[in-house]
Amino acid sequence: MSRGIDMSDKKAVILLSGGLDSATVVAMAREQGYSCYSMSFDYGQRHRSELQAAERVARQLGVVEHKVIGINLDGIGGSALTDASIEVPQSPTTGIPVTYVPARNTVFLSLALGWAEVLEAQDIFIGVNAVDYSGYPDCRPEFVNAFEHMANLATKMGVEGRRIRIQAPLQMLSKAEIVQAGSRLRVDYGLTVSCYLADADGRACGKCDSCRLRAAGFAAAGMPDPTRYQ
Repeated sequence: MSRGIDMSDKKAVILLSGGLDSATVVAMAREQGYSCYSMSFDYGQRHRSELQAAERVARQLGVVEHKVIGINLDGIGGSALTDASIEVPQSPTTGIPVTYVPARNTVFLSLALGWAEVLEAQDIFIGVNAVDYSGYPDCRPEFVNAFEHMANLATKMGVEGRRIRIQAPLQMLSKAEIVQAGSRLRVDYGLTVSCYLADADGRACGKCDSCRLRAAGFAAAGMPDPTRYQ
């Protein structure tokens, strides 16, 4: 999906996984007047349903261009999302769960940073959350702030004084607040896929951590859950 690059408007690169949170972030950036350029990753995850969802969300929300980048994080392994020999937990666990993908957000933001320089976009949006989330270390405000500092040291734009901002508008929102915000912005959550174990048709397992957080968010928001379950 591409309409070419316009160097004159207010642009943002947005990490779009195809899930509830990242779809909401695209809608938020659009409301703020950004021309949205979304980026997804085929990184060796368990299923392609979320990538298909990202394409649907990008079309629904009218992004200028949607780019899918291939990375073989499954070659590193170490996560239930990239190594089929590690089971995805279907009940609550303590500590950092095995669904944490080592360095994933660092890698994703680095590639988004590269595209932002090409586009001359000073804003990168990411849908990380530090309230209703699974405890991943690369979702914390400290990480986002540190990456922004690094981005401005490591880039031509930053050195030339065109400050790059890493925006995480969902950082301190509950899942219910995220659902309410996205609904106000007319996000079609029926297009999204959040499940770690979704089938080929994008239907959710209803048992993994991501499914539980998503369902609880809709329930707390008092809104119908459009998720299709297996």
